[in-house]
This record gives sequence, structure tokens and C-alpha cells, in this order.
Amino acid sequence: MAKGAPGDELPAWRIAEPLPPDRLRALYAEAEQRFGVPWHVLAAVNLVESRMGRIASHSEAGARGPMQFMPSTWASYGLGGDVDDPHDAILGAANYLQANGADTAAGVDRALRRYNNDQRYVRAVRAYAGVMAADERAFLAFHAWEVYFRTTSGRVHLPVGYDEPRAIRADEYLARTGAPR
Repeated sequence: MAKGAPGDELPAWRIAEPLPPDRLRALYAEAEQRFGVPWHVLAAVNLVESRMGRIASHSEAGARGPMQFMPSTWASYGLGGDVDDPHDAILGAANYLQANGADTAAGVDRALRRYNNDQRYVRAVRAYAGVMAADERAFLAFHAWEVYFRTTSGRVHLPVGYDEPRAIRADEYLARTGAPR
């Protein structure tokens, strides 16, 4: 969902190990049972928002946690939990999506647009969710995806342990680390 041409810099992100797939899958199932939002929609939101928790940083807009909540939205839908905790964040996302109609097949697109008002976002989440709904094993493949970032130096792999407090020039990072592209 990158917008525009690639830039010269890598983001100020921290890349962490996500929860194991069986733990995440159990959290999605708990949220689905409680709020009626399909597990594969929650998994797809988690994938698009933070690569299932790998991107452990605030967004440029100030969104936080593995499901990327704005503070005001979290205050209303976070159920009093910790925005950075995967369990709490997934339940909060299910609560928000259900409140906006995602507990019905007809309401999923509307709820996703409320989550992120970008038609590309809705299409991406729906596409990933559709693949997982058709074949649950796809969840394991998506869970295994690592983080790559498009730059003018090419696609740069950001491994677990990448932790830059400020944006850094991609060519400098590549020279310093010898990271593969």
C-alpha cells in the first residue's frame, strides 16, 4: 500500500518477533466469538497494520500497537486494555469493527473504511482475508512474511532487531549492516 515513489530513507521503526501463529490464531478466535468479526478479517487487519505485530512502532500519524489505534479511538474501543498488548489490541479492533458493522458480511467494507478511510486499505484487507478464509494454512504463510521497505536503493529487509529511533538513509544502513535487499 505504499504511496508514491520510494524515498531514500528507512523508517524510524522497531521490528520485533510476533506472537507465535497458534497464539495469534487463538486471540482472533476469542475476538470472533466475543464480537462476531471473522477471525480472518482480524488477521488481515493485523497483517496490513503491523505485519502481525512485527512493526512495533507508532505510525507517522500517531497510531499505536499491533492493530494501530489512534489514541482517541483506543480510548473509546480499547476496553480499558493496553494498546501495545496483542490480546487487548485484537479485542479492541474486534470491538471497533463490530461497532461499525463488521459482524455482518454486508458491513465489513464499511467497518474497514472506518478503520482506515482508504479504498486500497479495504481492498488489501479483504484480499488477504479472502485468501485465509479459503485456506486457513495461508495464515501461516502470511505470519512468516518478514518486513521489507521500498527505497530508491531497492527493497530493504528490516529484520527482527531493526531499531532506528529516527529515519535513516537506506544506503547508509545497507553500508553499515551489509543487509540483503
